[in-house]
Amino acid sequence: MNHINKKPVSSLGYGFIEKKYIPKGKNEYYLRNLQNRSGIKYRKLTATEIKILTRHANTSDDWDKVLVADPFDPKLVRNCSFFGLVRIGRLQPYSHEFNNIRMPVGIYNSRIISCDIGDNVVIDNINFMSHYIIGNDVILVNINELATTDHSKFGNGVLKEGESESVRVWMEICNENGGRSVLPFNGMLTGDAWLWSKYRDDEKLLERFKAFTDKRFDTKRGYYGKIGDRTVIKNSRIIKDVWVGSDAYIKGANKLKNLTINSSPGAKSQIGEGCELVNGIVGSGCRIFYGVKAVRFILGTNSQLKYGARLINSFLGENSTISCCEVLNSLIFPAHEQHHNNSFLCASVVLGQSNMAAGATIGSNHNSRSADGEIIAGRGFWPGLCVSLKHNSKFASFTLIAKGDFPAELNIPVPFSLVSNEVHKDQLTVMPAYWFMYNMYALARNAGKYVTRDKREDKTQVIEYDFLAPDSVNEIFVALDLLKTATAKAYAKKNKEIIPERKLVRTGESLLETKTAGINQLDILGEGFENSQRRIQLVKVPEAYRIFKELIVFYGVSQLMNFIGQNKIQSWQRLQSLLPAAPLRNTWKNIGGQLVPESSINTLVRHIRSGKITGWDEVHGFYSKKSHAYYTEKFQHSFASLLEILKLSPKKFNKKIFAGLLVQAISTKKWMTESIYDSRAKDYENPFRQMVYDTKAEMEKVTGKLKDNSFILQQQEEAAEFIHKAEALLRLFGNP
Repeated sequence: MNHINKKPVSSLGYGFIEKKYIPKGKNEYYLRNLQNRSGIKYRKLTATEIKILTRHANTSDDWDKVLVADPFDPKLVRNCSFFGLVRIGRLQPYSHEFNNIRMPVGIYNSRIISCDIGDNVVIDNINFMSHYIIGNDVILVNINELATTDHSKFGNGVLKEGESESVRVWMEICNENGGRSVLPFNGMLTGDAWLWSKYRDDEKLLERFKAFTDKRFDTKRGYYGKIGDRTVIKNSRIIKDVWVGSDAYIKGANKLKNLTINSSPGAKSQIGEGCELVNGIVGSGCRIFYGVKAVRFILGTNSQLKYGARLINSFLGENSTISCCEVLNSLIFPAHEQHHNNSFLCASVVLGQSNMAAGATIGSNHNSRSADGEIIAGRGFWPGLCVSLKHNSKFASFTLIAKGDFPAELNIPVPFSLVSNEVHKDQLTVMPAYWFMYNMYALARNAGKYVTRDKREDKTQVIEYDFLAPDSVNEIFVALDLLKTATAKAYAKKNKEIIPERKLVRTGESLLETKTAGINQLDILGEGFENSQRRIQLVKVPEAYRIFKELIVFYGVSQLMNFIGQNKIQSWQRLQSLLPAAPLRNTWKNIGGQLVPESSINTLVRHIRSGKITGWDEVHGFYSKKSHAYYTEKFQHSFASLLEILKLSPKKFNKKIFAGLLVQAISTKKWMTESIYDSRAKDYENPFRQMVYDTKAEMEKVTGKLKDNSFILQQQEEAAEFIHKAEALLRLFGNP
């Protein structure tokens, strides 16, 4: 049976903190007094004010415990019950209006237990309001329960005095078996979650992360819930152990429990009808609407959950949107899009700029004996319609997966690929560099739109959105060696030759550089791309090889042009003096959307283990430091990549070579811009696209005119500017 404690009514509003948890010389209000930073000066009620309050159907267990600020109009408090110490700010005869709610200032029809209330609030029809600190100009209307317990953690994975480890809330990201669990905390960044979940074989490091989190919050019992200035909450049922920032808007929520909801004047968070959120952190500027269910979660700043989305044991990075679908046990980096009711994402690490199509089922554990599978997908991950993938699988950056049920685990190391399950041929087909050959418009738009959608107030941490960056370029180098090796093996098989393993890369390079026409006649196969015995066909290898090399050169030259502009270099001698003497194309990692050299991450880990770094703020300081250094380090990487692809030493990089590269970069930029236009133009020229319109005018009215496409016009302007800068450098340094 339910155990119901019976206590004297006189105790209601008192004893919030058990005596054993109150420090010597303190009372149960000591933390509340620290939390209330309003600066309001309170006084006791006058006899006249008590008489007016009583006349308007108000009651209190002790009117001496109801304190108010001046000016105070007692006629603005009606039909309320007060228990314990209640402190009320100014109440003046104003009305507040917000989104068509027009309410008089005051406290009406409510039961209030031991709360601090700011100036000129609207509180009406709160059935039970307990242990909250309410800011100024707040509107609270029609709420069943608004309460805080003495052991509230507000969504943080910490413990309070007297609690056992078993009640600690962990967030089981990346893997369903809990093997990569992290402790959520307010202010946790995607990179924090990645670091904590990744280095699982380092027990000392994991202990330090846990200590960092515990150190961030004290274990004292008795903190009150807070609702920030100008926040509006209406028509909601249960709000328990929730901390809410300023200027938030909550309407029609079913249940909000154990949460921090960050919000500010410049990044207002909103929660709408039918939502149920438990054990989580909501970042500033988030929007959560229409029947969302989220449990054990973190939502990065300016992200959205909508239309019945389910987010469980997952971290959703900044500037992301999930609608109408289910996401479980996943770590999702910034700029993720998932909009369809029948898509499913489970036990995955998705490195951002990703888009999940309808019917995509990413992460089926049915091929495993236990729930320990994982998927890792690089930036730009795009599984198409009705794609089904199995654990474990891994994908390089900007992998597009064609519609299909993939029967086995995949490991796709080639970036910018189209991956297809050719059922009629019983083979896996991979087309490297697909995006550049057939859908340049979508690739370029993907990079541009996320820059525009990055609404973070604090952009100190650099999040990389360009498709050519240290991570993807390093993958291109890996892909080039794979293509060379696969080409050499295909050539050897066709000609019944034996090529030693150590010579495969060199032989394949020679073939791809000199015998392009004949390469298309080879049956080029991949190895290790799928956990199966069937064929893995690589198609359009010569074209991809040429494009990949051209992209590396373009990456290097464009970054070099930026370097010249930023440093205002006006002579070749000055440029030579500033170029890196021994550039290194080092390994990079994506930590929460921020790209960092792996050596720097290793240093960070060592400093955490040794105690040189003592808390999460210092880890975030590392992110900030590396963000400031990012463009310098990216330039060094790009210059090293340029020299490597050209097989040049720094000393042999001369003015004549640079001039020739500028001419090549101009050609590449023109090709890319024309490809952006051509890939979009196909949509206008396709007869199956045209057939639903009776006239061209009707089509253009619906889809817009191609010549007016704002993104294409923007790309053409950027291309013209790029060419202008390159031609200016040619004049400065001399034509080849």
